[in-house]
Amino acid sequence: MRLNSDPMLRRLVFLLLLLPMACIDPYQVEVPDGQQLLTVEGLIHTGPGPHAITLTRSDTYGSVFEGLVRPVTGATVVVRDNEGKIIFLTEGQEARGSYFTPSGFRAEIGKSYTLQIQTADGKVYTSLPERVESVPEIEDISIKTITVPVEGETTPRSGVQLISEINDPADQNNFYFWRLGPITHVLEARPDLFVDRETRTPAPKDCCFICYRTEVTGNQSLFIAVDDNFNGLSTRIPAAFIEDNSLRFVNKLRADLKQYAISQEAYRFLRLVKQQAEISGSIFDPPPATIRGNMISLDNPDEVVLGYFMAAGESTRRIYIDKSDLTFRQIPGTIPDDCRTVFGAVVDPPFDWNP
Repeated sequence: MRLNSDPMLRRLVFLLLLLPMACIDPYQVEVPDGQQLLTVEGLIHTGPGPHAITLTRSDTYGSVFEGLVRPVTGATVVVRDNEGKIIFLTEGQEARGSYFTPSGFRAEIGKSYTLQIQTADGKVYTSLPERVESVPEIEDISIKTITVPVEGETTPRSGVQLISEINDPADQNNFYFWRLGPITHVLEARPDLFVDRETRTPAPKDCCFICYRTEVTGNQSLFIAVDDNFNGLSTRIPAAFIEDNSLRFVNKLRADLKQYAISQEAYRFLRLVKQQAEISGSIFDPPPATIRGNMISLDNPDEVVLGYFMAAGESTRRIYIDKSDLTFRQIPGTIPDDCRTVFGAVVDPPFDWNP
C-alpha cells in the first residue's frame, strides 16, 4: 500500500512527526508543608513503676516527611495531683522522647492527675484532670485458641485469646482497658543441625538447646469494655491476644495481663480509636478523622494535639500456658543453631519463673 494513496495514513504520519517538536511547560505544584502534630501517649496507674509518657511529632499530608514519627526530646514533663504535689519525669537515655516517673511512684485511688509539658522551644501543653478509679481484681484468666483463615493458604493464622474473669462492682459504672505485659516463653533450638555458612557443611554445636526469651508483643487490637450489661455481676471478657508465630508455644509461655479502670472520657477516646482502626474500607464506614484527646495547648487553644493522658487503677494476674492447652498450634519452627543467637534469648530462666 502506497503512502500517497491513503489520506488517513498521511495525516497520522504528519501528527507523529509533530510530536517530538511539541513543547509543554512543566506545571510546578507547590504543596505546603503539613502541620507537625504533637502526640502524647501516657498512662500512670496504681501499679509499680516507672510509668512512661511518650511524646512524638508526626507530619500530616503534604509534608515531605509525611508519615515520619519523630521523638520530642528535651522537654520538661511533670504530673501534678489535685493536692498540688508535683512529680518530675526524666527522659530515658535510650528511649528518646519517653519520659519516666520515679520508680517508687504510684498513682493513688481517688486522686486526680494532670500532665503538664513544656517543649524545648517553650511551648506549653496540659491535659485535663484524670481521676484514678478503683479496679476489681482479675479473679482468673482462661484461654481460648483462635484460628483465622488466610486466603490462599492451607494453614490459618492462630493464637491464644486471654479471657479476664472479674466480679464487677455494683456501686459504680466501670470502664475497663487491658494491656498485655512482656511475655516469656521457652525457646527450643537444634544446634546439632547447625551448618557452616561458608563451607555449607554440617558443624554441630553442643549448646544450647533450651533458652528463655522475653519479648514485648502488645495487643494487636484494643481491648476495652463498659459494664452496662454486667454491672454488679461476675463476667468473662476477652482481654488480650497472643499470636502463635511457630516459636512461642513449642513448650511453655508466661504472660502478665494488666487490667485498668479508666475514666469515662478515656474509654470514649479508646472506643473511637478502636472503631477507626477496625474500619474495613466499605462505603458505609465513617471517614477517618482526627481523634482529639484530653491534651490542649496553652499557647494556642486551636492547635490540634493528638493522644491521651490516662490515670487508672491497675490489677495484674499472671498465667502460664502449656503447649498442650492449645487446641490448634502452628507447625513448630526449627532453629538450626544455638538458641542464644535469637535476639533476647538467654539460657537461664527469669528468677521468678514458676510454672
